[in-house]
Amino acid sequence: MKRIIVFGVLMAIFSSCGNYYSGELTGVPGRKKYFEPEPFGMVFVPQGSFNTGPSDQDVPFAQNNFTKTVTVEAFWMDETEITNNEYRQYVYWVRDSLFRELIAEVMEEEFKISVDAYEDPLEEDIYGRNYQLNWDTKLDMKRLMENEEVRQALDNMYYKVEERFFGRKELNVHKLNYRYFWVDLQQAAKDANRFRNAYLPDIADLDQDPGAYDGVIVAPDGTTSPIVNRGSFILKDVVNVYPDTLCWIRDFTYSYNEPMATMYFWHPSFDNYPVVGITWKQANAFCIWRTQLLNNVLVAEGDYFVHDYRLPLETEWEFAARGTLKNSMYPWGGMYTRNRDGCFLANFKPLRGNYADDGGVTTVAVGSYEPNELGLYDMAGNVAEWTANAYDESAYFYYHDLNPDYKFNATEDDNPVMKRKVIRGGSWKDISYYMQVSTRTYEYQDTSRSYIGFRCIRSYLGNN
Repeated sequence: MKRIIVFGVLMAIFSSCGNYYSGELTGVPGRKKYFEPEPFGMVFVPQGSFNTGPSDQDVPFAQNNFTKTVTVEAFWMDETEITNNEYRQYVYWVRDSLFRELIAEVMEEEFKISVDAYEDPLEEDIYGRNYQLNWDTKLDMKRLMENEEVRQALDNMYYKVEERFFGRKELNVHKLNYRYFWVDLQQAAKDANRFRNAYLPDIADLDQDPGAYDGVIVAPDGTTSPIVNRGSFILKDVVNVYPDTLCWIRDFTYSYNEPMATMYFWHPSFDNYPVVGITWKQANAFCIWRTQLLNNVLVAEGDYFVHDYRLPLETEWEFAARGTLKNSMYPWGGMYTRNRDGCFLANFKPLRGNYADDGGVTTVAVGSYEPNELGLYDMAGNVAEWTANAYDESAYFYYHDLNPDYKFNATEDDNPVMKRKVIRGGSWKDISYYMQVSTRTYEYQDTSRSYIGFRCIRSYLGNN
């Protein structure tokens, strides 16, 4: 009887693997089927083609946006700009991670995952740690601050006594730096950086062979180094995550905007307003953090699919802003900025010196105006938006007609012209020309403004 059971089990095993040995090409069996659910707070933008370029005369005669037929693949896009409260989740995460690192040096049992939990001791990770932080332990600051060693460890995260206003102990926002990493596929794809097809004595030594690659890798700070292995293409950078709140004062001479500088980002009244004072580099870092925030949860649940959030290409942004109205001047269609009742359709500078006639003096809460045909809000006005692309007046002449993409990773030492990034959509302080879906302008990647925000997109897995 036992022989029959064993034989039956073996037959079941071999039959389940039979596709491998049948002699027919059947593919790998048991692959998980995937249906992409709608991401929270995002709108689906189907694939399609359209004519980039002006839907009206080139008013400033800038000659920087010519008509060209292009195609973009399907993607998901945030239905509104990233709000203050959404960005605050990022700021708090960075704050808590820094707190946990400092506290872990004092209270190892609570805030470190013991090395004993692994078969082999951990090597230093990308953050230089040979342990993992225990995020399951609650940050009960009232209890933790009763510990003298913890208080001393966290003192460095607060302003010094001589910097405190009326003696209030406040978090030093200049300490809120996010360390992030990404794979530079553009550099990895260069012919000079490709792995040489040479016979090596031991395939296990590929990553240790310094002669396996030609070329050099260029780091974000402009320094170069030889390519040793795959890890050479993993670039790293550090960015402060706190918005530049003083941009409200810096952007306007002889204008009283101190309340916005001191209240806009942190006060609950502005939670659903678009975050501003964010540089292009900060916006990119946010996208990487958001990617890891989701993927860490998916991996923990046993899901191997990876989703990358990023800034939109400028053609993706224009395609989404047009909605299904390919030849319209504005996201809502037509040539006018008012509806039939005479009400303005977006938040911009409608009349000379009259900012309030459209319902908002500066920014307004996201989604205050009607969405376009795809369900996307504020694709015109409120705040202009960063895109992923570098700005070049002649880009339309040379970029590809499939998913057009022109990027340049400028370093701090590069000429300011190389630091220009495309912004789209116009803002609360702009005239209607800048709200047109085809109008392109720029700002410098290391500059923050009180009228520039951003939204994320995520590529759709498959075609639709």
